[in-house]
Amino acid sequence: MASKTTLNVKNLEALGVERLAELLIEISTGSAAHKRRLRLELAGTGHGDEVVREVRKRLSSISRSRTFVDWRKIKTLRNDLQTLRSTIVNTIAPNDPDEALELMWQFQAPADSIFERCSDGSGTIIAIFHDACMDLGTIAAQSAGIDGKDLAERAFRSLRDNGYGQFDNLITALAPALGSTGLDRLKALFMAWANEPVEGAREKEHKVTGWSSQGSIHEDETPGRRRDIAVQVALQEIADVQGDVDGYIAQQSAASLAVPTVAAEVSRRLLAAGRAQEALEAVERVDTTEPRDIAYAWQQARIDALDALERTEEAQAFRWQCFERALDDRHLRAFLKRLPDFDDLEAEERAFAFAQSVPNVHQALRFFVSWATPSEVARLVLRRGKELDGDLYELLTPAAEVLAEKHPLAATIVLRAMVEFALERARAARYKHAVRHLAECATLARHVADFGEFPAHDAYVADIRRRHGKKHGFWRLVD
Repeated sequence: MASKTTLNVKNLEALGVERLAELLIEISTGSAAHKRRLRLELAGTGHGDEVVREVRKRLSSISRSRTFVDWRKIKTLRNDLQTLRSTIVNTIAPNDPDEALELMWQFQAPADSIFERCSDGSGTIIAIFHDACMDLGTIAAQSAGIDGKDLAERAFRSLRDNGYGQFDNLITALAPALGSTGLDRLKALFMAWANEPVEGAREKEHKVTGWSSQGSIHEDETPGRRRDIAVQVALQEIADVQGDVDGYIAQQSAASLAVPTVAAEVSRRLLAAGRAQEALEAVERVDTTEPRDIAYAWQQARIDALDALERTEEAQAFRWQCFERALDDRHLRAFLKRLPDFDDLEAEERAFAFAQSVPNVHQALRFFVSWATPSEVARLVLRRGKELDGDLYELLTPAAEVLAEKHPLAATIVLRAMVEFALERARAARYKHAVRHLAECATLARHVADFGEFPAHDAYVADIRRRHGKKHGFWRLVD
């Protein structure tokens, strides 16, 4: 049972209304954010106009602000925005969706100025605006007097000025409220915008601002390129919500249709529309002569199309081919899942033998670790431990963890690789980790019955002390 001092609703209710009110006054003293929250809550208990007025006043204040928000204040800004959004959605919208819709548009208005004066490295602020886009769709669908064409006009104005991506999911969110009439109007607006001339510098003022595979990029070309991308993305999204696969494909250039990830997206849409043969043709237009460029999404799209066409043997053969190409465990799992009992065990053994022999030991190690097969990891490490790159700690650390319980010698070899790298390259920042790895080796040594061709722990420590005795920063931590 929870203690009486545990902070929960039941315990706080026991304090009584008067005492809680006193505590809230005390806690909010000196905190503008807490005071604003309390005012919003108080306004929400009264007439609806009061809470609307409080929200509008705060949004106006945020719009006017020019103060830079550093990382120490980002949490306060996030909480402030979340409180306002929650108040609009949960307090105002249920009683007055029209007013809530207007407030939510106002909520989105200062997005550009907010991002210009804050660092949103964690993505928490942009996430709030994306959530607000979804709220716009929900509230708009509740509004009885919404006009699809008017809503399309407003959405278009917002999407034209989407500098920080705050409206990225707006079309999908508004689709139910827009309806076919609104979506058609929005599509027409974007197509008209695409045909508008772009105001740029005079010919003699063309200034090169960058270079692309097609040559120089001039300063006056940038707005046009941004517009073209915005139009393309919007028309693709409209096509998606309208279920218009051909409309989506029409937005792709011949060059982009040859890009594996784009071809995969096209294929996925064709398959969902019941056009399996066209889905297969879409992925097979891609040039696969350079295996490094073949994305998993493209591979899976081809497999899905083959399965849909009931070309099961081809799909299985391609799964195996994809596994061999990159040791992708997802393809192998799917391949084995479709085999009869006992055949899957034989195929798994064949896959393990292949993985053990690939030239890239780290690719093999990554596969065996992801497959969670300590015995195969140990076998690989004991045979090819000298090939391990101690710099790849993000791979070697989990490998050592997988091995530690039942394969202490193999775990030791992996840990030593990281120790050796830190010492050989004099990576002082890694010394504390290398010391920890060496200590783990000492613990593991007690469980190694025979080191075989590898030096025992004490001999290994003596050897690295001889070779790296002048790395005093390391040895101070050891001793």
